Amino acid sequence: MQIPLLNLKRQTKILNDEIIKALDKVISDTNFIMGTEVEGFEQEIADFLDCKYAISCANGTDALILSLESLGITKGDEVITTPFTFFATAEAISRVGATPIFIDVRRDTYNIDPYQIKKHLTSKTKAILPVHIFGQPADMDKVMDIAKQNNLYVIEDACQAIGAKYKDRKVGGIGDIGCFSFYPTKNLGAFGDGGMITTNEKRLALILKGLRVHGSGNSGRKAYNVINGLSDNELKFKETKYKNKTVSQSSKYYNYLIGYNSRLDEIQASILRIKLKYLDIWNQKRKEIAMYYNEKLKNTSLTIPYVSQDVKSVYHLFVVQSNKREKMINFLNEKEISTGRYYPTSLHLQKAYHDLNYNVGDLKNAEYLSKRTFALPLYPELSREEQNYIIEAIYEFDKKY
Repeated sequence: MQIPLLNLKRQTKILNDEIIKALDKVISDTNFIMGTEVEGFEQEIADFLDCKYAISCANGTDALILSLESLGITKGDEVITTPFTFFATAEAISRVGATPIFIDVRRDTYNIDPYQIKKHLTSKTKAILPVHIFGQPADMDKVMDIAKQNNLYVIEDACQAIGAKYKDRKVGGIGDIGCFSFYPTKNLGAFGDGGMITTNEKRLALILKGLRVHGSGNSGRKAYNVINGLSDNELKFKETKYKNKTVSQSSKYYNYLIGYNSRLDEIQASILRIKLKYLDIWNQKRKEIAMYYNEKLKNTSLTIPYVSQDVKSVYHLFVVQSNKREKMINFLNEKEISTGRYYPTSLHLQKAYHDLNYNVGDLKNAEYLSKRTFALPLYPELSREEQNYIIEAIYEFDKKY
């Protein structure tokens, strides 16, 4: 029985008719960039996450970069984050010229350990960037308390955790800014790249809208005025209102800021609007599959994921620990069961960050997990038969080894 780590074909097949209909409409309208589908999706995400503003962009990495820049974080600043995550988290900090300061994680939740943050605060620290890793929210009360006490920003990397809750609040609306990815493998995945930034501050929303379009046009003007504390009375463009926004408008040739080209296109937005309607159902199904794994695997050699009582995880990945990881991965592979290593090298030990002078042993928990963790197949369409096959294979491994 072949079981992939993720099976996108099943979900796509279920939604095929709805998606084809939506794509036909976008193609017929020929309004491919920043049109009604994007506007509708932004509003629906804001409603779903209980945030005032949702600003779409090209991908999750851009969401992080734009967020950091909108907060004025730049060269010479430091941002505290986790080393046990995908590279983009730290990469975004470096891209705006700041320095990532890596803090060790908890071995049970895999999330940043807030008790380690204070000892690494300096006069250069400007923000904390926690990651809600594998779909489980970080300890946001403690993170927010530290941020408030030290006048720091909080950027939530919620790229793996859309729909997850910390206590009674959905992630992405707790800190100053939340960042999401719609990479195809995510719980809410596009047919390509896509990203979203959420905030409850109008000022940040205006800046973000300007930055994502080269700092140009009316969006760029409003962002410039907000950044510089000016009233919004500068020249406003008077031009023909084209129904088709793909048609060139003169305002885009007036640039107020050095920005980016980071826009979500209409095709991806139309697909994501359809998928968003099913997200709560899919996340609940993920939880049910995870609970079944937990029950059936609790007496095996694996360390199963721990979930805090204060949170609602959306189980983007079901990541277990094994002190015989490579042997078990190879054994499962022989049974045609796919797995994934998350993350084999912690960020503080990546070659790209050798200049930060971290050494092996500096962040013991992250390094410990990097040698022991891997993901088992988990997606809403995974059948109970397939799940039982995986569980039986793990028991067989334990008996053999």
